[in-house]
Amino acid sequence: MLDNVEWGEFKLGDLFDINPTKYYKLKNEEIISKNGKIPLVSNSSINNGVMGYSNLEANNVGNTITCSDTTLGAETMYYQENDFIGYSHIQHFVPKFKPFNKAIASVIISACRVATSKKFDYGNKFNREAMNKTSILLPAKNKKIDFDFINRFIAELEAEHLAELEAYLAVSNLKNYTLTKEEEKIINDFKKGKISFNGFKISSLFEVNSYKKRFDANKVIISDIGKPYVVRTSLNNGVRGYINEDEQYLNDGNTISFGQDTATMFYQEKPYFTGDKIKILKSKENKFNKQNAQFFITSMSKSFSSFTWGSSSFNVNIIENQQIQLPIKEDKPDYKSMETFISAIQKLVIKDVVLYADDKIKTTKKVVNNDNRCN
Repeated sequence: MLDNVEWGEFKLGDLFDINPTKYYKLKNEEIISKNGKIPLVSNSSINNGVMGYSNLEANNVGNTITCSDTTLGAETMYYQENDFIGYSHIQHFVPKFKPFNKAIASVIISACRVATSKKFDYGNKFNREAMNKTSILLPAKNKKIDFDFINRFIAELEAEHLAELEAYLAVSNLKNYTLTKEEEKIINDFKKGKISFNGFKISSLFEVNSYKKRFDANKVIISDIGKPYVVRTSLNNGVRGYINEDEQYLNDGNTISFGQDTATMFYQEKPYFTGDKIKILKSKENKFNKQNAQFFITSMSKSFSSFTWGSSSFNVNIIENQQIQLPIKEDKPDYKSMETFISAIQKLVIKDVVLYADDKIKTTKKVVNNDNRCN
């Protein structure tokens, strides 16, 4: 579908009014509420940039794009469907054109990530001036953005992905999302506040190690084969690609990679090479695995969410002394409960995915059948 498309070059500053988001000069805990419904969009590289939800009034309009000006390019660029509360160092992209929707935003965001890849670093940040000057390639018709093509392309892409998802769920037996009795119990106990938690210093749970060797992204050959090359990106589990280097410098698998400056954390199942400012968190407990690692990462992300970004924010001393909340049994971290909880959450998420996919596939089939009848 892309073979015969005409492309045009467009400056972001011509397409959007780019300004800092409006935000409340309050502490995070004064903004975020357990029962809040208004998203607080921050510098977070996960969850669409949403740090939490608030009962305060939204001060930025939705159906727009946000992007942190403290990161590498457009890695933290997200579409915000609903009105939201802003945050320091978050830029707000309000379109100057119509129509604008999620499909069009997704293409623009992808184009921005391509255009800014490898062009920015922590000494040369993707700030508002750079954003305004950045040019991206978009489908065009008569030198204007071809919105009809973009909407059709995204619709077809979604249909293809749904078909792939349906096949994957069937082959992987992931359609079985029924909770076990243990999973039901831990979800109910969690909702009712029956699970006991305690704080633990990261240093009491993990060795915080430096990489065995830093591999400069500008000097390695990145490909689709080799060993994972983990950097501070918030995308693709931190993996920028794969490289072939001396394997004595591989870092251990079954660890958590921690990106300093950004606090990007990912579980790395297999041995991997690293770029600059990556710490290796190696568990002191042999019960640590892929399943309960997700609980640790979630707790760490929450613990570090109030930090500002910068090299001094995540030095080794701070990482080691940061406390994270974990479920306990006999005053020790309850690894089994963490595994059961994550398993239950995964099934609940899969259930939503399966039901969404089934509904979308039925809708798509109806549309296709109606089109065939018309023809």
